[in-house]
Amino acid sequence: MDSKAKLILHPVRMKIVQTLIGGRELNVQDIAQKLTDVPQATLYRHLNKLLEAEVIRVVRENQIRGTVEKIFALSEHEIGGKEDLEKLSRDEHLNLFLTFMTHLLGKYENYLNQEQIDLFADGVSFREAIVYLSDEEFKDFALELSKLMQRVIENEPSSDRQARHIASIFIPEQKK
Repeated sequence: MDSKAKLILHPVRMKIVQTLIGGRELNVQDIAQKLTDVPQATLYRHLNKLLEAEVIRVVRENQIRGTVEKIFALSEHEIGGKEDLEKLSRDEHLNLFLTFMTHLLGKYENYLNQEQIDLFADGVSFREAIVYLSDEEFKDFALELSKLMQRVIENEPSSDRQARHIASIFIPEQKK
């Protein structure tokens, strides 16, 4: 399975893509500042994989003291779009989902392995809710949630902001 969805689900590449969401245009140093846990050689390797797959692109090159600084952005086409996802088998979809869940599990385990944790003060939560929505109500809900997420995704790191991982999964009940 050589889909862009699978390519992006690698933890480092997912982080790179997330730093560029919202129309951001960043150089390697900007990306590295946001991904402090990723070694520079690893960052370059995964940037190259994303470039080769045309998930990201170089939007400009700046000449700086004899070297070329590349500025990266997400490619204009939709990532893991409908066509890409429709090509996958059911087993491949399940593998993508397992990769996604494993990534989340790793994040949670890393949190729990800290010296001191305070689930309540840190705002840690996970829950499942069953909601009953018409197709139109679901579209409205998903759009509003997307707008809320986009607002906070655009926040830049600062000394008073802590990185927080938010994941969403929508799974309809099996039709009877």
